[in-house]
Amino acid sequence: MSKPHFRSVFISDTHLGNKDCKADFLLHFLNNMTCDKLYLVGDIVDMWSMSRQFMWPESHNEVMHKLMKISHTNTQVIFLPGNHDAPLQKYSGMQFGNIEITRQCVHVTAQHKQYLVMHGDQCDGDVTLGKFHAWIGDKGYDLLLFANRWYNYFKQLRNGQYWSLAGYIKKRINGANAAIARYKKATCKRAKVLQLDGVICGHIHHPESDYVDGMHYINDGDWIENCSVLVEDASGEMILLDWIDYSKESTVSAIKPKQGTASAPKVA
Repeated sequence: MSKPHFRSVFISDTHLGNKDCKADFLLHFLNNMTCDKLYLVGDIVDMWSMSRQFMWPESHNEVMHKLMKISHTNTQVIFLPGNHDAPLQKYSGMQFGNIEITRQCVHVTAQHKQYLVMHGDQCDGDVTLGKFHAWIGDKGYDLLLFANRWYNYFKQLRNGQYWSLAGYIKKRINGANAAIARYKKATCKRAKVLQLDGVICGHIHHPESDYVDGMHYINDGDWIENCSVLVEDASGEMILLDWIDYSKESTVSAIKPKQGTASAPKVA
């Protein structure tokens, strides 16, 4: 079966260098698709995590080599540093080899719709209530990932498929919908000021498509919990894939706007 080819691909929050990165799934995705344009929408390398405890397994190295290899093909690669790879933000407007670096940009689809593309940490001030609350949120998220890691470890021993326990728990945390709503509104407001059609972002590890004040909000998710990716097909349709499910079923369906399905964001 031939590899699917996409007009554009958006991935974020891979967190290479973090023990919870699903590098094997990510490498499988990168090896089984081609695209004209690849957006790396922030938190690709988790410099925060590596500053606390350095780890860089071979699978993470293979992902980096694959990304570099893709940049030397006909694929245009654009990297938008987030908060976990913040030291690279100072290189915005420059190039690393064939990879363009920028904090934000505008993507024009084949349907001539214009989307603001950014990681999303630019809107933290509109979502969190201060550094203490952000610290509490980060520690709580680490606990969720710890539970998620061990749950899937024992599930794998029984030949079970990966399932995001962390995502399931987050949906049941009080105040989650309100935090997500603030984030969506803040990101869409930036796109509206620029008179665009919508925004494509990551940051909160929650893949979703929705409409806020007439703006199309799309979050491409992450490769810590969800293994999700946003793709644009040749006709300009924006499609959100769960790569684990897609790779098993080889089916693609266009994303539909969802209401009331938000889960608690990672505040980091």
